[in-house]
Amino acid sequence: MTAEGSGTIRSRIKNLLRSPSIKLRRRSGATRHKEDLSEKVILEKVLGITAPGNRALACDPRTGLLAYPAGCVVVLLNPRKNKQHHIFNSSSFNISLLPLPVGQSGHMPAVRVWDVSERLQVAELQEHKYGVACVAFSPNGKYIVSVGYQHDMMVNVWNWKKNVVVAANKVSSKVTAVSFSDDSSYFVTAGNRHVKFWYLDHGKTSKVNATVPLLGRSGLLGELRNNFFSDVACGRGRQAASTFCITSSGLLCEFNDRRLLDKWVELRNTRMFTITSQATCLSVTDELIFCGCSDGTVRAFSPVNLHFLCTLPRPHSLGADISSMVEASQLFCSRPDARYPDTVAVTYDPASRWLSCVYNDHSVYVWDVRDLRDPRRAGKLYSALYHASCVWSLEVYPEGGGGGTKRLPPGSFLTCSSDNTIRLWNTDGQNLVTRNILSHDLQKVIYVDDNVSGLLDPESATVSGGVEEGQPADQSRVGIRTLRVSPDGQHLASGDRMGVLRIHDLDSMEEILNVQAHDSEILCLEFSKPDTGLQLLATASRDRLIHVLDAGREYSLVQTLDEHSSSITAVRFAANEGKVRMISCGADKSVYFRTAQQMEDGLEFTRTHHVVRKTTLYDMDVEPTRKYAAVGCQDRSIRIFNISNGKQKKMYKGSQGEDGTLIKVQIDPSGLYIATSCSDKNISIFDFYSGECVATMFGHSEIVTGLKFSSDCRHLFTVSGDSCIFVWRLSPELTIRMRQRLADLRPPSSTQTSQNAPQEAVSPRVVTMSSDSDKEEEEEEEEEQHSSPYMVAAGSLEEETGIKS
Repeated sequence: MTAEGSGTIRSRIKNLLRSPSIKLRRRSGATRHKEDLSEKVILEKVLGITAPGNRALACDPRTGLLAYPAGCVVVLLNPRKNKQHHIFNSSSFNISLLPLPVGQSGHMPAVRVWDVSERLQVAELQEHKYGVACVAFSPNGKYIVSVGYQHDMMVNVWNWKKNVVVAANKVSSKVTAVSFSDDSSYFVTAGNRHVKFWYLDHGKTSKVNATVPLLGRSGLLGELRNNFFSDVACGRGRQAASTFCITSSGLLCEFNDRRLLDKWVELRNTRMFTITSQATCLSVTDELIFCGCSDGTVRAFSPVNLHFLCTLPRPHSLGADISSMVEASQLFCSRPDARYPDTVAVTYDPASRWLSCVYNDHSVYVWDVRDLRDPRRAGKLYSALYHASCVWSLEVYPEGGGGGTKRLPPGSFLTCSSDNTIRLWNTDGQNLVTRNILSHDLQKVIYVDDNVSGLLDPESATVSGGVEEGQPADQSRVGIRTLRVSPDGQHLASGDRMGVLRIHDLDSMEEILNVQAHDSEILCLEFSKPDTGLQLLATASRDRLIHVLDAGREYSLVQTLDEHSSSITAVRFAANEGKVRMISCGADKSVYFRTAQQMEDGLEFTRTHHVVRKTTLYDMDVEPTRKYAAVGCQDRSIRIFNISNGKQKKMYKGSQGEDGTLIKVQIDPSGLYIATSCSDKNISIFDFYSGECVATMFGHSEIVTGLKFSSDCRHLFTVSGDSCIFVWRLSPELTIRMRQRLADLRPPSSTQTSQNAPQEAVSPRVVTMSSDSDKEEEEEEEEEQHSSPYMVAAGSLEEETGIKS
């Protein structure tokens, strides 16, 4: 009786725990919390593109929207209004193709289908193992064909609404392009010595539940059988029976309805007799064929007889001074020695008669080609220029920089990249002093050398359809690694991967100093703040040295510090308790606290505290009151140190995930929040004092290498190894709190001394900072020492994070 009763109670409890309503409530609560965190920040603008070729560009003739990938985000651009909408890929993998299902590269890649009007994912097709090389919708909308990477070798035909593969087969060559016929009865794949026609048996694919073998027949290539076919497009309208291909050697070919290579022409200007060296991309409509070629060339042909029609205008030349291009006529004035980026993607909108082009310097142009009889009448409707490779760092121009002199307009920020450029941006069109004709957002490009090859993306270089797998990128690039703007807004300091320090005057944008400061890449730069009463610049490098320079005396050397035993990842100045401090951390797991002292022979920083932790320290920031320094660590923790005594006061997780490493930490201007980037590509914002996560973001396809809050507390800027800059708009709730706190921190009078201003402006919340427990503090004190057993040499920051410059 008792046993039976207990068994009944146990079964009732089990049934209750299995109750779907309880599970639903739990799940909905967690989901709601996650949604709340992601809704606190909205992606406002993307400054970048990651379209490697024609497979990653599409247009909607009904709306005129242009779609292209930028990291893990699909950008839907209205070229006429310069407005963006965004579709987020639910996974953190790079989007490599798009028309508009989207294929992915990476672990367990998928073909994802979105409803563009609702911006919602409606299907996820997962069958390929290594990556999706190309993908296409059938014109009737019923099927999607996807081709895997060369290691995968599979061609799959999906009934995407049912999420089933209805036909499949293997392919023996590298495939770079696919196109469906006008009647959806067959599709054609093209690649290395490969043009193949695949036929669909609609009777079998509709009735049989299992996957049926896909019937394929090779195109009859004749004497062109050894060519690399870069792109393919089936004919439309009257030319529906034809199939058009281009070869990387510069030939436009036409196959007839018997798969026979019927005719071909060289992609050249018959009047000028200039032969195009390479062809990369193709767009075919009822009336026109557009061929994208090297050196910025796009040529138009007739699909009826392959007669040459015209050559379209080229984009800007590489290395052009975009700030001086203020009239449309300047775009068409070419120098004899000018070099242009290669065209890597073209798509034509027959309704609007717009031709959209992407070039391998990551620029986007939309040409209005209503009258091709006179190519001089082709007008530029829209253009944008972006970084061509990894963006390493960004700096926000200080509010009120220049002491009343407007060197740069409000809202300006600067970025640096492996493409050897420093770029000045401003996303607020109303604040611009001058406008150029090439970009709404990019105001100026500083080129650090004359090698224009560094401005091109090696991943989309036109070598038989791209860089060969496993081929190293151009190692000759200088690559700007880090930036810092002086507090008065007068100077811009930059450090490159070769150890060269450059100083630019932001009035003239001219270089005023160029010195080999370190033996290897400079990882961090820091100007002293006005409240220190000093004008110093600290440079820290992978060579384990810190140089302190006097910015007020033409950047003469003040002191060199060599206490670190490995790469120095961050260095910061702070005015604290009437003293000037310098804090540094690095891959040797050490934090050094130093105090400035005036000696007979000048200023000198001497070590006052040395703290060692059991994890690599990647980045650091100091909050506005100059009492605490926050350090981002390899174990995904944020450690808060008291700058005066070097004691750790608090520690909390700086990432919502369970994998990865904290790469960057950034405290907002008010000191209320701290933003972090993790090597799992996610971005988070935490309450600086409680450690509570208040917002999360994702969208970059590579790790986030830099992040900054705007001076007005309305935006967060992030940059990444995927070459993109994301502008995030913070919720009004966060902005209002930060501005309120900033108002509280302002000194009551302008005559107040800068030394004690931070202490008098401390908010009541600041003094509540305390360690998590007495036990933790005791453990940390045991680790504090002046000589450390953990000081082992570590590799470069790239080796630690997995990023290659």
